[in-house]
Amino acid sequence: MTTASFVILPLLVLYIIFYGFKKRIDIYDEFLIGAKEGLITTFKIIPNIVAMIFAINILIKSNIIHDMFLFMEPYLNKLSLSSDILPMAFLRSISGTSTLAIMANIFEVYGPDSIMGLLASVIQGSSDTTFYVIALYYGSIGITKNRYALSVGLFADLCGIIASFLIVYLLF
Repeated sequence: MTTASFVILPLLVLYIIFYGFKKRIDIYDEFLIGAKEGLITTFKIIPNIVAMIFAINILIKSNIIHDMFLFMEPYLNKLSLSSDILPMAFLRSISGTSTLAIMANIFEVYGPDSIMGLLASVIQGSSDTTFYVIALYYGSIGITKNRYALSVGLFADLCGIIASFLIVYLLF
């Protein structure tokens, strides 16, 4: 697979160059236009990304999310789980990086093959970073009203997280 990627990528670049010459397209100017548009898009989405990172850091550093779920510890203990998984389930739709850090911590404490490790892995794979996706993609093209996208995305995340708990509990 590694050898194939070393061969395919240069061949793809050469194909684009030869195709541009054949169609008499100024490849360098088109490349510069694309690079300029990429930078413009980057500058458009930076405020959205910075605001998201700021909000996520406030939530994580204040420990409010962890403390918010401590009341569920007795109920989760009956299912051989810990409340350490709930911040991950809560933050998954907000930040992928923070949930990866929580999952790594779960792996260190409980082990990757434990019920907690399996549940963390399934949650990570069955839900998406809805807020990040909406902030990034809607911010890059200037959409301010997202209508149903946020509610549908969060509902899909909730369904994925509930399904994760059920599947891991029933199968493992």
